[in-house]
Amino acid sequence: MGNILTDLTVNEVYAIGAPIVLAMIFAELLISNWQNKKYYKTEDTLCTIGLLTGNIIVAFSIKGLILGFHFYLYQFKVLELASILPLWAMWTLTFIMIDLVFYIYHRMSHRVRFLWAIHLSHHSSEEMNFAVSFRQAWFGPISKIPFFMALPLLGFDPTIIAVAGVMSTLWGIVGHTQIVGKLGFVEWVFNTPSHHRVHHGSNKQYIDKNYGNLLIIWDRMFGTFEPEEEPVKFGLVNNVNTFNPTKITFMAWLSMIDDIKNKNNFSEMLSAVIGPPSTHIKNKV
Repeated sequence: MGNILTDLTVNEVYAIGAPIVLAMIFAELLISNWQNKKYYKTEDTLCTIGLLTGNIIVAFSIKGLILGFHFYLYQFKVLELASILPLWAMWTLTFIMIDLVFYIYHRMSHRVRFLWAIHLSHHSSEEMNFAVSFRQAWFGPISKIPFFMALPLLGFDPTIIAVAGVMSTLWGIVGHTQIVGKLGFVEWVFNTPSHHRVHHGSNKQYIDKNYGNLLIIWDRMFGTFEPEEEPVKFGLVNNVNTFNPTKITFMAWLSMIDDIKNKNNFSEMLSAVIGPPSTHIKNKV
């Protein structure tokens, strides 16, 4: 397994994953129409495409720089993991650590206002389908850098990080659906569609829950887990009421800037930027 994964490149993972993802979307669309559920709305999907386009432009613009930065940091690694662990264990541990870092990043993206201003885009849809997983923030690739730079410093190979990161991202697509119910014992370890539907819910008990991407164990460990019980109302407490990707990208930033202008001193201004967004501010767009 290790040798096979070592030979994979990020582009090859995308080449393998893209047809699978398209097939998933097509199957979900057919099922939703057959069941008369109408999980897909044209304007919402077009908005997702607009947000994804901006995200891809930014991601591809800095992809080489991030990989180079990781290789630079790898020179200063504190652990020689490659000489301690067999290759299969390196891959396994990399997947686990990527998921832990993602949990921390994702949780902070909901609890730190300027990070929420970026992440809000992903929660702006009132639908839940595989396509919503591609509703990614334009500046998301930049906001992740300070978090994931910890991995090469700890001794994780930058090439493995890059490939495993793409694989983990592809798993994240699976959770964005309403056609898959609860999955029994799998629910205890992995972030299933049921768990991720909760994360996208605006129900009071669902707000800021289930941050994991691949695994749900971090939410269980750190007290942010919530099971899916009552039907999920998707979207924000106060929805964006627009399908314009540019407006969605910048509206929370504009709200934050207006709030900063009304503060009396530097401490209050700083709090308006890095403080936790209240339910009112967090969802006021």
